[in-house]
Amino acid sequence: MILDDYRNERLRKLDELRKKGIEPYPSKSLRSCRISDVVDNFDEKKGQEVTVAGRIVAIRSFGKLAFIKLRDYSGEVQIFMKQSTNPDHSVPLEHASLRSSVPRGFQGRSPELMVLEEGVAQNRIGIQDIKLLDVGDFIEASGVVDKTQTGEISVFADSVRLLTKTLRPLPEVFTNKEERYRRRYVDMNVNPEVRERLVRRSKFWQATRDFMNSHGFIEINIPVLEHTTGGADANPFVTHMDALDEDCYLRISHELPLKRLLGGGFEKVYDIGPRFRNEGVDDEHLPEHIAFEAYSAYENYEDGMKFYEEMIKYVAKETWGTLQFNVGGFEIDLDCEWPRYKYADLLREKFGVDVFNPDREQLISILKENGVESNFDMTTPHLIDHVWKLIRKTSAGPYWVVEEPLSLSPLAKKSSDNPLVTERFHPIIAGTEMGNGFSELNDPLDQLGRFEEQQAARDAGDAEAQMLDMDFVEMLEYGMPPACGWGNSERNFWLLEGVSGREAVPFPIIRRD
Repeated sequence: MILDDYRNERLRKLDELRKKGIEPYPSKSLRSCRISDVVDNFDEKKGQEVTVAGRIVAIRSFGKLAFIKLRDYSGEVQIFMKQSTNPDHSVPLEHASLRSSVPRGFQGRSPELMVLEEGVAQNRIGIQDIKLLDVGDFIEASGVVDKTQTGEISVFADSVRLLTKTLRPLPEVFTNKEERYRRRYVDMNVNPEVRERLVRRSKFWQATRDFMNSHGFIEINIPVLEHTTGGADANPFVTHMDALDEDCYLRISHELPLKRLLGGGFEKVYDIGPRFRNEGVDDEHLPEHIAFEAYSAYENYEDGMKFYEEMIKYVAKETWGTLQFNVGGFEIDLDCEWPRYKYADLLREKFGVDVFNPDREQLISILKENGVESNFDMTTPHLIDHVWKLIRKTSAGPYWVVEEPLSLSPLAKKSSDNPLVTERFHPIIAGTEMGNGFSELNDPLDQLGRFEEQQAARDAGDAEAQMLDMDFVEMLEYGMPPACGWGNSERNFWLLEGVSGREAVPFPIIRRD
């Protein structure tokens, strides 16, 4: 049967249910416990009356007997139905002392409860009408917990209550990637590992919050809409605010507002939330994704490396229960002290590149020889960054890459040992930069000069160069303490989970159908 045939048959059943006086979409469920409460605590629940609810995943009917496999978020249980001779259509004959179609908590003689009991009883489906139910429907079953003759834990009920009549059948197999992304709600039902992954994603961010809160940080949510956006090299989304009749940007980073909080007297702050970058979609990039940034006053990048190495390990352990991973063919062991390598040394040793006196033709030649297809009109710092990515992608890690050149770090403080580099650090794990941190630049004149360089590049056509933010410079002129900043996105979760970005988010955006 094609989908229209299935749907028409379910519409017929829907009409028949309504003719029988059964409301197919009641507003209230009387569920008294989750299915896992019954299955995991059988010895305690045996002989007790419960009300469970969930989605039908299988139905078998044999005359006066029926077996329904019911699933909620916590697990599955069997509903054993047997045609009853009880006039009140309550529970099986072997438990006839329990005479109610409503859980005990709802029994009573008040007018309100009498109306509730009557409504529930009228909305019940007995074995004689079980063919009006389909796999996928949501039902509620009240009965006594016991085991069948085959030893399967079951809820014995002679009728069930319909909660939701479904009009489309769930497929048995759902593997087409585009269809899975478009109908993620179907994907989560047919492929429960997708839902389990989202639970781990939630644990990932909860563990991040727990770690930061336990170290004295305060979570402060900052604006998404900005007049001037910055904090990263990215092309922003543009929107329009009718109330002000002005265009705004969706933030590409949390950085500058959080550092304004340091200028306002906070010492340890962070935010977790969405950021938006109008760029391509691949395994490591989504235009909309969740990110985390934190700033701590009176600390520098040396303090930051120690702290965030500890955080990454803590979050991994809390999320996956291990520090050992196999990611993209890389065997990763986070349970060690991570070594440090200088950015300039890595490029010189691998490709003979002098990042302080770069040769554009050499950089372009290296990229072409390694199969990089791009518009090579980009700025020289961006060419250097692309060459660095060739090294990064083959690195198992974990290790820290430090002292990135000044030209690539417009918001980081210069090194006191070498003014050509900054006090910046990246953790490299399984070919990916798992974060970005540095000693924050708090010299307003130095910051203004770097912003002007970035704005000039932007005016020359570099859409990802940072904007000149005079309000931020003004804040620095009022004074911001020395600080260490750090940021990472949910790419860390995607990486250690071993999936692409679109596989790891609940509703990935794809081209409109």
